[in-house]
Amino acid sequence: MHSVTLIIDKRTEISVKYKKLLESEANSVGIARDLISSLKFIQDNEPDLIIISDSMDNDLSYYCKKIRALTYNMRPIIIATSKSAEIDDRLKVLDNGADDFISEPVNSKEFATRIKAHLRREFESNLDSKKLLPNRNYSFRALKRVLSKNEPWACLLISIENLKSYAENYTELASDKLLQTFCAIAISTLSSDDYLGTISDGEFLIITNQLKSEKIANYLVNAFDSIIPKFYTKEDYSRGYVITDSDDIAGRRSNFVHLTIGIVTNEFEPYKKTDSVLSALRHVHSMAELHNKSNYLAERIKLSAADSVLKNSYNNSVLIYEKDEATQELLKTVLEIQGLEFVRLRSKNDIKNIKQIPAVMIIDAGDNSSLEGLDLCRNLRKNSAFNNVKIIVTTNIHDKELVLNTGADVYLPKPYELSYLVEVVNNFIKEINL
Repeated sequence: MHSVTLIIDKRTEISVKYKKLLESEANSVGIARDLISSLKFIQDNEPDLIIISDSMDNDLSYYCKKIRALTYNMRPIIIATSKSAEIDDRLKVLDNGADDFISEPVNSKEFATRIKAHLRREFESNLDSKKLLPNRNYSFRALKRVLSKNEPWACLLISIENLKSYAENYTELASDKLLQTFCAIAISTLSSDDYLGTISDGEFLIITNQLKSEKIANYLVNAFDSIIPKFYTKEDYSRGYVITDSDDIAGRRSNFVHLTIGIVTNEFEPYKKTDSVLSALRHVHSMAELHNKSNYLAERIKLSAADSVLKNSYNNSVLIYEKDEATQELLKTVLEIQGLEFVRLRSKNDIKNIKQIPAVMIIDAGDNSSLEGLDLCRNLRKNSAFNNVKIIVTTNIHDKELVLNTGADVYLPKPYELSYLVEVVNNFIKEINL
């Protein structure tokens, strides 16, 4: 990780000497001669460590207290340097917010080593213990630093889809190993100039240059997909999905883990705030997501009309295909009480007349002789318009795999608890509208 250090010192010769001692590929160093310029640097770069000299106009302890108050939300390490070796001066400075006190003149080797030790401890305190990568706060700090520079950059938002479901089926230990394997793959493809950190448990941020961004994404997608068979049993992998047992009877189809990557650069949009970058990343990332395979998408120049707003409407429509009239009426009443929009499908052939694609479909599989509902489910999965629709199949057939192989997301044998069905539908509605 590339650290940032700020030296607040009026003395030109000494401050330049300190900069030469501390600056390296892993640590960039800035110099400020007064409080105003130092605050501008802190706001733009959120430094990990600040060195304050007693050469400033005000008392050293005043500066330490002022800087600490202004940086309470980022908590950088503050080191005071002074010609004084008096114990009272040391204690006063430390009491006012400094983390360390170094008397001048300094021994160059000791000075550089102590600063490196502080930076190392600061970095280690911001590591995600599971993945050994910088945590969410550090990732946002790294992004903010990139935005403060007038240089080309690219950001990749990477998520491992279905990770929670994988952990439920294969244990948290297996999930941790999968995460660590991805981290090893990602690290292997990045250079020392690139940044890799976490956003959440299954989300990562890469900051790199524009020329490499799509090559990195392409490599990650292919490398990750190539190792996936090792993380599933032969039975699950040959089937093409995992059957998640909601209880002893009901079952849910769970797709394999895969990567979704959204890429944003400052080639087309001069982003100034981290929130704007993250918002754009999540938008591109959502468009890149496929149902059951890894994919990436890079932001392109916008072709929409000026000032146009593209916004997806909230989809709370539930389509019912149920032969039993009493059951159908009961479902209609329960779903409407939940505030959901009810759509009735009287015949499987009427699907072509549906004007709005529903968020969820509840399909009765049919009797043993016809199984019309299963045929409908298979046909829906062949139609790209219904790729994102969640399908619940209710049936008297007690064969989870048979039903889930048709493309259903949930197998629900009859008779079932209405409360459970409503819970599944509501969860799907939330998932679809994320």
